[in-house]
Amino acid sequence: MDAGFEVFRTRGDEIVLAERPRENLIMDSGVRLCTREPLEVRVVLRAQKADFPNEDDAHLFSRVRTLGAAVLSRGFTETGTAMTRVQDPGDPSRTLDVFYEITFAKAAPALETAVDTLRFAMGVEKRA
Repeated sequence: MDAGFEVFRTRGDEIVLAERPRENLIMDSGVRLCTREPLEVRVVLRAQKADFPNEDDAHLFSRVRTLGAAVLSRGFTETGTAMTRVQDPGDPSRTLDVFYEITFAKAAPALETAVDTLRFAMGVEKRA
């Protein structure tokens, strides 16, 4: 917070940073700081099935990897993939969308390095 970031939530040893697309709206930015030693900056990039309804899973993950070139060029590595279903709050048996997500991470030897990396990650396009 002293570095000018807004916290969306904390989960265990992970601090999830917030974005404000509009002044009155706060949301998860996909950028996290893992506070275990060594510090690690993580960024989650995604493609949404609703945006590409005729594409298969492999192609949607490929879109995300293409988007990830920006973070890979800055020393991040791919650490995991996930398919997250967005369920209808009124009918949990109905899926509204599926997010194809890839997490990229980069170790930070010091807090100052982590802050610089977090600033970069906040500016990255996160949705294919």
